[in-house]
Amino acid sequence: MPRAIDVKALEDYRIWLKFDDGIEGVADLSGYKRDGVYAIWSDCNEFRKVQVGNSGEIAWGAQLDLCPDALYLKVTGKIPEDLFPRLKATAHHA
Repeated sequence: MPRAIDVKALEDYRIWLKFDDGIEGVADLSGYKRDGVYAIWSDCNEFRKVQVGNSGEIAWGAQLDLCPDALYLKVTGKIPEDLFPRLKATAHHA
């Protein structure tokens, strides 16, 4: 799975991501409600503090992190089976 190597906050709760396979693009996070675990985003300045964490997660300090795999899918428009072909085989047995 490609690793996130760079991230930048954009306007309207979007982030630009770059992955180590050369893919880069924008993930729109505006649909996430700004309450519960996402309450930190109520302050736009906090949203802008996004970074790639030590384990490759997309993080806002120690308070919130998002799975880079899910964001890769969001950026590329791919589905999990595109990246993990064994999932296709598993589905046939279910």
